Amino acid sequence: MARTDETGEIARHGSPFGTTPPDPPPAGGDAGANGRMPRWLPRALVLALALVGVFQLGSWAFHQLTGLLVNILIAFFLALAIEPAVSWMASRGLRRGLATALVFFAVIIVSAGFVTLLGSMLAGQIIKIVEDFPNYLDSVINWINAHFHTELRRVDVQEGLLKSDWLRNYVQNSATGVLDVSAQVLGGLFQLLTITLFSFYFAADGPRLRRALCSVLPPARQAEVLRAWEIAVIKTGGYLYSRGLMALISGIAHYILLEILDVPYAPVLAVWVGLVSQFIPTIGTYLAGALPMLIAFTVDPWYALWVLIFVVVYQQFENYVLQPKLTAKTVDIHPAVAFGSVIAGTALLGAVGALIAIPAVATLQAFLGAYVKRYDVTDDPRVHGHRERGRGLFSRARELWIRPPEQPGKKPPEGTGESGGSRDGAD
Repeated sequence: MARTDETGEIARHGSPFGTTPPDPPPAGGDAGANGRMPRWLPRALVLALALVGVFQLGSWAFHQLTGLLVNILIAFFLALAIEPAVSWMASRGLRRGLATALVFFAVIIVSAGFVTLLGSMLAGQIIKIVEDFPNYLDSVINWINAHFHTELRRVDVQEGLLKSDWLRNYVQNSATGVLDVSAQVLGGLFQLLTITLFSFYFAADGPRLRRALCSVLPPARQAEVLRAWEIAVIKTGGYLYSRGLMALISGIAHYILLEILDVPYAPVLAVWVGLVSQFIPTIGTYLAGALPMLIAFTVDPWYALWVLIFVVVYQQFENYVLQPKLTAKTVDIHPAVAFGSVIAGTALLGAVGALIAIPAVATLQAFLGAYVKRYDVTDDPRVHGHRERGRGLFSRARELWIRPPEQPGKKPPEGTGESGGSRDGAD
């Protein structure tokens, strides 16, 4: 319907500035053209979905390759450990590949000989324990009958054990677990082979690997990478040196004890205790002491108790006296930091993390120490843990007790009291 003059007149007079109000936006197709989706929104959605997909794929691949990455990490630290020996042979004119092969061959021969000797000894002792088991059982039954006034017999105990459900379930579980144990053994051998190959390549091609890594970095960064590599070699070698020295001391101490107790295979047991207690983290001490206790038990049960007491006492001596001194001289790391790093490494990577935690933290500490600015410490008694005398809690209480009470309305002498001095200063 067309506007009339009257409505137009009203519309013109309705505006305070004498102009007509703007027309409302049309409700037709123009609104759809102005309110359509921005052009960047589909691309942003596609990019976000692509990033989520890449993240999920990377997370899946990382979890699948965790075992391989851990093996490579172990191989890298093993290569750092044998780097001084390989470099020494290479400096004498021997090729690095041949020098690395000789080092690995020596390690394999020593390890195989030790495992063979230990296995034969352990098998002989197990056979002896099985043969003497009836005598041990008779002694235990006689002790129980004498102290508790019972009438137990070995035949009754054997029949009850053979007819028990526990033994039947144990045999069934052992039979079904043979395949699992075989699979774990094969997996362990494959993992050992993987670590050996990677460590051989890292040690034999060390210069080439460093050159390839430095070729993608600017000169300033190259110097930092080479310095970090050298620190890692020094700290890892120092860590192995300190562990080897503590293994030697531990083996000698346990050998003396086992010889005094006349325990068989004392040299092999001493070597077992020294190596296992130092190079297997967390549970190495208990695992190392279990075998000598078992062998000593076959000689005399009281000898096993003496071995246990000696293992516990020597472990405390090693933790609080021997290890801090050797670690400070070779790895240069505080014992509390070393203990915390072992706990953190165990939480992250298990036994592998506990084994490589100390050299890794020592390398990081030595590398970052060059970038931390240090200042001279003031000669203050509080730095050495000494407090100022006369200002302790008991000294303050003594001052309050000796000070005479002030009488109300009486002014203290001028120039002698604290109030007088402050008043004079105020005046």
